[in-house]
Amino acid sequence: MINFIQKEGKKKMIKSFYFRTIILFLTMVACITLVAVFSTLPAYFMSSVKVGISGNKLEVQKLEPVPLPDQQTMSLVQELNQKLNIIEQARKNQFTISKNVISAIILKKIPSIKITDISYQYNSLQEKKVSIQGTAPSREVLLLFRRALEDDVAFKQVDLPISNFVKGSNIKFYLSLIPRPNDQ
Repeated sequence: MINFIQKEGKKKMIKSFYFRTIILFLTMVACITLVAVFSTLPAYFMSSVKVGISGNKLEVQKLEPVPLPDQQTMSLVQELNQKLNIIEQARKNQFTISKNVISAIILKKIPSIKITDISYQYNSLQEKKVSIQGTAPSREVLLLFRRALEDDVAFKQVDLPISNFVKGSNIKFYLSLIPRPNDQ
């Protein structure tokens, strides 16, 4: 095919093509923006009206006097306060074993002794007791462990029942400790 358009004409045609494409793109962006603005205007006006109405209601409620509670409400509040006081007292009497007691037990443990259970009890006589269960390889090692716990200032009393010494080796023992009040 023969090209009858000169180079200058080709450049003008390409330039006008890009110019028309840019104008078409800008026109489309303007149309889309116009449609978006018109579609969101009702929602904007509705939300601004709702904000105004809720602000007015809030102002009216702030100006209203607060009604005084009646006798039934006051008795309900007192009853709830009594129940909360009972719960708080129960939580105060609850015995939680402290990190100091556990670390004192672990520090005094002889490497050959295996501790399988550490538990604590709180009975009605206000006595707090820590119980340890485990296995010891021999009577002598178990006795050394008991003496180490007795020498520790964290414990007021250490009880090791004589029944733990029946077996000569691989002894399953039960030991109870009463911690001092400041370590609880």
